[in-house]
Amino acid sequence: MNTFQLGDSGMPHDNLTAVLYKAQDMRLEQREIPTPGKGEVLIQITRVGICGSDVHYWWRGRAGRFVVESPIVLGHESSGTVVQCGPGVQNLKPGDRVAIEPGVPCRSCELCRTGRYNICPEVKFCATPPVDGTLTRYYVHPADFCFRLPDHVSDEEGALLEPLAVAVYSCRRAEVSLGSPVLILGAGPIGLVSLLAAKALGAGPICITDINGDRLSFAKGLGADYAVNVKDLTPEGVAARVREALPSPPTSVIECSGAVSSYQAGILAAGPRGVMVTVGRGNYEVSLPLTTAAAKELDIRGIFRYANCYGTALALVASGQVDLSSLVTHHFSINDVHQAFHTAKDGKAIKVMIKIHG
Repeated sequence: MNTFQLGDSGMPHDNLTAVLYKAQDMRLEQREIPTPGKGEVLIQITRVGICGSDVHYWWRGRAGRFVVESPIVLGHESSGTVVQCGPGVQNLKPGDRVAIEPGVPCRSCELCRTGRYNICPEVKFCATPPVDGTLTRYYVHPADFCFRLPDHVSDEEGALLEPLAVAVYSCRRAEVSLGSPVLILGAGPIGLVSLLAAKALGAGPICITDINGDRLSFAKGLGADYAVNVKDLTPEGVAARVREALPSPPTSVIECSGAVSSYQAGILAAGPRGVMVTVGRGNYEVSLPLTTAAAKELDIRGIFRYANCYGTALALVASGQVDLSSLVTHHFSINDVHQAFHTAKDGKAIKVMIKIHG
């Protein structure tokens, strides 16, 4: 059980926060502890996983179209314990452990009303400039975007529900189903959780590719049926190797690397009337063999975060269908946040987890 740090007023104190001022300039500093408003909860953050986008903001000052133009707190893969509830909160109480779904939409536009709130133009997503994230001891978040964790689900697993939600959404968009052959391009954290999600859905066989042999070995340990090292291969060569490995062409292709050659290989390897989803982020413009895609009647679908997937991700973990424990290879405290980010950047870690409390 967590022990809250309380000051003389009965409220928490010590809100140590990692603040990114510009590329490669992250500072630990104390910030005011926020007060939860209507429908919000104050959360004592326990665990925060480092995402690839966090690393891009820290190292380059930008991730895709989002640019760090003023100080920002990173971190969006998070779990914690409710300390205080604002007015109107009915679903949570102090002491509840929760996973935090980091994207909060407007809730009223047509996209939100039809369940596609991930592409709401007003969505505020933790650690996406200018919105602050969760690398802080205390954080306020809407209660309806917090998911209570069962006692047997750890804080670490709660934080990892965020990348698992990406994987669940990607599998849904890729129409992964029982017995469907799947190709996953890229064996980074999102590729690996996509593998776990596809297996939980009963898909198979599953082939995964990467240029890193160690990551491919790790993927095999998680249950990949085939692992193809694509280093120095052309897109045509990758497609040929995948076709050799799988007994039938993949009907679901999940691209997780963002490399132009990987997009191209996915289109070339996919089976007729298959679906390819683009999860990875790379160059703003890419050259694709669209004539080949058209001749196959291949659907190419974009992926932007997720919608209505956190509950499913939690159910998969709570039921034991997905085991996330082996994905975390490195642990740090918030006091060692600089070392944590360097470790995440050097590519040797699968997932870096930062302990804030507990």
